[in-house]
Amino acid sequence: MKLFSSPTSPYVRKVLVLLRETGQLDDVELLPVAGTPLDPDTIPRDLNPLGKIPALALDGGQPLYDSRVICRYFDTRANAGLYGSGDATWPLQTLEATADGILDAAILMVYEARVRPADKQFADWTEGQWRKIDTALNALEASWMDTLSADTLNIGQIATGCALAYLDLRHADRNWREGRPALTDWEAGFAKRDSMVATVPPAG
Repeated sequence: MKLFSSPTSPYVRKVLVLLRETGQLDDVELLPVAGTPLDPDTIPRDLNPLGKIPALALDGGQPLYDSRVICRYFDTRANAGLYGSGDATWPLQTLEATADGILDAAILMVYEARVRPADKQFADWTEGQWRKIDTALNALEASWMDTLSADTLNIGQIATGCALAYLDLRHADRNWREGRPALTDWEAGFAKRDSMVATVPPAG
């Protein structure tokens, strides 16, 4: 299988963490690509017409894309149980969606600063994206700590760990930890997992 990826993509990191946690990393060939919403560059649009990563080419050539789809595929392939079963799967998928929503907003903030010309940047729009992140972080602190602190690894933990790490990478000045002691303590512990340490993105 071929995974088209970038070392700084938090969505790719989520897949890589899952692959390491489930012992499937050696089953996948990592192929680095690059691109932006303005120029997909080397991102394979024949695999993902949306021009986004990660994108996975199965051995038979079938494409899978979107990190949630790819993670679910590898979880099923390894029978890892990261998504739970029965009614227990819905809260875990909701937590994953919350973490991915944080990433969606955080990446849009990055693109606003890096891709949009300075004279066309809209500060209120950027702050609107941060409000989404802030609200989601408050929800994690208030309502999701039991799931995040579960002894058995789950997809919500992986997605949240990658999302919080991306906030540190790209929006450290926003200090997401302020007023969130439980989430701060949880992240400090989760970041020490071997799979997280091995996938720390390069700065820049």
